Amino acid sequence: MSVETHQQEQWGTRIGLILAMAGNAVGLGNFLRFPVQAAQNGGGTFMIPYFVSFLILGIPLMWIEWTIGRFGGKFGHGSLPGMFDELTDRKKPWAKYLGVLGLVTPLVVFIYYTYVVSWMLGFSFFSATGGYFGLGQVGQMRHYLYSFQNIFDSSMHGGWLALLFFILTLVFLGWVLSRGISGGIERLALIGMPLLFLFAVVLMVRVLTLPAVKASPAEGLNFIWNPHWTSLADPKVWLAAAGQMFFTLSLGAGQIHAYASYLDAHDDVTLTGLSTAATNEFAEVVLGGTIAITAAVVFFGVSGAVSIAKGGTFDLGIVAMGVVFQGLPGPQVWGQIFGVLWFFLLFIAGITSCVALATPTISFLQEEFDWTRQRASYGVMAVALLLGLTQVVFYQHGFMSEWDYWAGTFGLVVLATIEIFLFSYVYGIDRGWEEMHHGADIAVPRVFKPIMKWVTPAFLVLLFAWWGWTEAIPTFLMHGVTNRADIPYRWASRGLMVLMGLVGLFLIRKAWRNKTLGPAEL
Repeated sequence: MSVETHQQEQWGTRIGLILAMAGNAVGLGNFLRFPVQAAQNGGGTFMIPYFVSFLILGIPLMWIEWTIGRFGGKFGHGSLPGMFDELTDRKKPWAKYLGVLGLVTPLVVFIYYTYVVSWMLGFSFFSATGGYFGLGQVGQMRHYLYSFQNIFDSSMHGGWLALLFFILTLVFLGWVLSRGISGGIERLALIGMPLLFLFAVVLMVRVLTLPAVKASPAEGLNFIWNPHWTSLADPKVWLAAAGQMFFTLSLGAGQIHAYASYLDAHDDVTLTGLSTAATNEFAEVVLGGTIAITAAVVFFGVSGAVSIAKGGTFDLGIVAMGVVFQGLPGPQVWGQIFGVLWFFLLFIAGITSCVALATPTISFLQEEFDWTRQRASYGVMAVALLLGLTQVVFYQHGFMSEWDYWAGTFGLVVLATIEIFLFSYVYGIDRGWEEMHHGADIAVPRVFKPIMKWVTPAFLVLLFAWWGWTEAIPTFLMHGVTNRADIPYRWASRGLMVLMGLVGLFLIRKAWRNKTLGPAEL
């Protein structure tokens, strides 16, 4: 019955699938994280390790995840526990438990990411109403943002305001997800993604035609893309490029698999996967690499932009851009309009990623426990609201930082490493290559076969080891935490993630036990 429930839903059109997959990949990282990473890691030189990572990490993993997802969908699985079980021909009982990462990781990211996305909805509203206009200094805008993020700081906002926008975002997500793959997610992508690209192009043109304040737009572009060749010898630059590739293509989190599971067994995954990656790269490199940093350089100069960027991507994308919109030539209404375009663009980018992040858990509840789409969707939203309150209440204590690092950064590499070894060595690269080409519109160049078997796994192991030694261990020991009073909250944040993992393992065990016993014995 669970197989039939899962197979009833399919994508309506190829363009809808591509836009939905692009919506999954195109998120806040494209417009906020990428330009900062490029500027801090060698400017134009960063693009060399970035595109190397794209070729030997991004593209191979993208094709592998699409293939695993479509393969699992043939057996009625829309989440990784079932997919991993099928990859081992159901002969390795431990494989399905490894798939818990494909449930917990996207759910954890979904919860805190939705809260961040709700900020963009809030600042769209503040732009439309002129709420922050008159706060033309960086310090004033930073205070405005921090007051909004901290519900206990009512100096500029009511404490309930951030929670209100979080709830509104969850309600909208629940409505979209409850309408299914074609009627909800695909329709959102068909409307949202063209709007996103339209807004981004308008903003890019406006930024490139800004009159010089402290620098010209050309100097802003030069700041991002001017190569610093000595940085190529720095391992941290290569690590940053590989990390950005995970962020930008949404690899190692389980949502690509979930979306691909709704394909027909003979639907193409090679050309569609490549088209999705290309769409994402255009959004990131061309659009994301032009707007925020260039605008910040124009208004604050290179040193000022660097100083702001050091405060984090939100200081750049919200604080700096808020000042920029107030300083645009012409009447205030033009600044408000461009503010709405920018923040609503970020909201669209985030919301299309959110629906993808929620899909693996919803699919799992549908296929393994026969929940209806509506029940599963609203159930996940209820859990997100309950656990998301911890993010809202304890944000200032680093609660979100823990989730973002362990699930949204390090966890992606762990899951990607597991899945490529299962695909290439347990399922077998020859079988995987054949499965990948079922219904293929283009043949993947043969050179990628040894890359998938040898180069990508080696790259991931090296990445995993390097991150573990240089970042994960110090982060685990909280060496970078300056306020020692935050440590108990951070441990509580970690404990909550562990609890979610244990619940996930229990549900997997229960689902497979139900299959073994059958309805009569239950």
